[in-house]
Amino acid sequence: MNNDKLSSKIPYFDGQHYDHWSELMENLLRAKGLWNLIQNGVEEPIEGTVLTAAQLEQLEKSRTKDHKVKHYLFRAIDRLVFEQILDRSTSQIVWESLKKKFWGNDRVKKSMLNALRREFEVLEMTETKTIMEYFARVMTVANKMRSNGELMPDAKVVEKILRTLTARFTYVVVSIEESKDTELMFIDELQSSFVVHEQKFKKGLSR
Repeated sequence: MNNDKLSSKIPYFDGQHYDHWSELMENLLRAKGLWNLIQNGVEEPIEGTVLTAAQLEQLEKSRTKDHKVKHYLFRAIDRLVFEQILDRSTSQIVWESLKKKFWGNDRVKKSMLNALRREFEVLEMTETKTIMEYFARVMTVANKMRSNGELMPDAKVVEKILRTLTARFTYVVVSIEESKDTELMFIDELQSSFVVHEQKFKKGLSR
């Protein structure tokens, strides 16, 4: 694939991560010398104004360029996103509509993600919680973070759980860390190990 084809690749937008998409799209339009249509729009003459031949030619060129920008935008966006844009008369109107609808959503997601990061960081198992309950709580927060764009590999969740269990599991944690590569452990595998040990604790206490 040559450089021209690479530079012409249109970034796809499905309603997620507007900030990232809009920056890529702006860069593409700037590279093609079309960004001024988004910034300034097409300068339509006041109704009744008589234009010279040169002015008419310039107006048609601007309109043609605007159609080209709309072509890029329409190719970039998902059909469901397209259907949410009620006024598609100019590229500037289309761009502003996308910004109003989706820029705020990204800001809300970022705020939510920051809150989830704080919640994830302070999570710790308490003596009143079972292993199943604690794993479920950690996974609920981790999955919410993932759905809001956070990279959350199993290894990070495993590491979080191992360092936040109650003191009675310390020797089990040490044993696992010494005998297994925790970077490669599955969360279900880890949970099963601790459930078995928890059952042994309960049997010991019932005797």
